[in-house]
Amino acid sequence: MRIIITGGSGRLGRTLVTGLADAGHEIVSIDREPSAALDRDGITQASLDLTDADATASALAAMSADALIHLAAIAVPFSAPEDVIIRTNAALAQSVLGGAVRAGIHRVVAASSPTVVGYGAPRGWTPERLPLDETSPTEPWNAYALSKLLIEQTVDMLRRQAGDDVRFASFRPCYVIAPEEWAGALTQQGHTVLDRLDDPALSAPALFNYVDARDVAAFTDTLLAALDHIPNGERFFVGADDALARRPLSELLPEFHPGTEHAAAALTGTSPAFSSDKAARLLGWRPSRTWRAELALL
Repeated sequence: MRIIITGGSGRLGRTLVTGLADAGHEIVSIDREPSAALDRDGITQASLDLTDADATASALAAMSADALIHLAAIAVPFSAPEDVIIRTNAALAQSVLGGAVRAGIHRVVAASSPTVVGYGAPRGWTPERLPLDETSPTEPWNAYALSKLLIEQTVDMLRRQAGDDVRFASFRPCYVIAPEEWAGALTQQGHTVLDRLDDPALSAPALFNYVDARDVAAFTDTLLAALDHIPNGERFFVGADDALARRPLSELLPEFHPGTEHAAAALTGTSPAFSSDKAARLLGWRPSRTWRAELALL
C-alpha cells in the first residue's frame, strides 16, 4: 500500500514508518520537521501545517494514498497547558481524519491512548475488573486523555458520515519503548527501562504497561490488511503480554493504586493490566517482544 503516516518523525512514528517500509509499503511521513532516520528508499517526508484543514485535505488528496495512520499530537500529558493540549489534538484529529475522508482515502487509522480509561485520577480510581480491555469504561480526567477520547469519537463521527465506503479503526498503544531504549536511551519520561524496572514508582502511574514500537508497527500492518474484513470502527489495545515489573501486579497495583486490591488479584505472575486479546481474536496479532527477552540480548 501507499500509506501516509502523520507524526512520522516521533518516537513511535519513526518505527512505524521504517517498519511498514520494511514490510514493502510505500510510506509518506508528514511531520513538522523531517527525520534523518527516515532518509531512505521507500520513504518520502513532507512538512505540513496539519491544523490547516483545507490545506491538509488538498495535500492528502494529492498524495493518492491507500491508507492513513494518524499519530500527530501533543504526546505527553501535562507537557503543555491543558487548553493547548485539547485544542491542538482535537483540531489535528478533525483536520487529518476528516481530510483523509475528503481526499478519498479508503483506510483510516488513528492512534489513541490507554489513558482514556482514567487510571491515576487524583480522587481515586477503582476498576471493576482487570485486565482492562476495550469494554472498560472511558473516564478521562485530564486534557490529554480527553483529547485521545475525542480522537476515537472523531473516528466514530466520520464513520457515521462515510459508512463503509471508508474503513476506520483506532488503537491504544501502551507505553511505547523504541528499539534504542532497550540499550539505555531515555524513555519518554526521561528514565531508562532499567530505571523503571528497578523503581516501581516510575512505572506505576502507567499501570506498568508497555509495548515495543516494532510490535506496534507489526500490529498496524496486520490491521491495515484486515480492515476490509472486520467490523468498521473497531478499537484495539496494543500492549506487551507481560507487565514492566519484576513483581506480580497483584502485589504492585494495590501498593500504588489503593482500591484496586480486588480487581488486581486476577493479575498473577507476569500478567499485564491491559489485554490485547481482541487484536489476537479479530486480527490474529500478538506482540512478540518482552522486556526480559530484549534486555537479555544486551
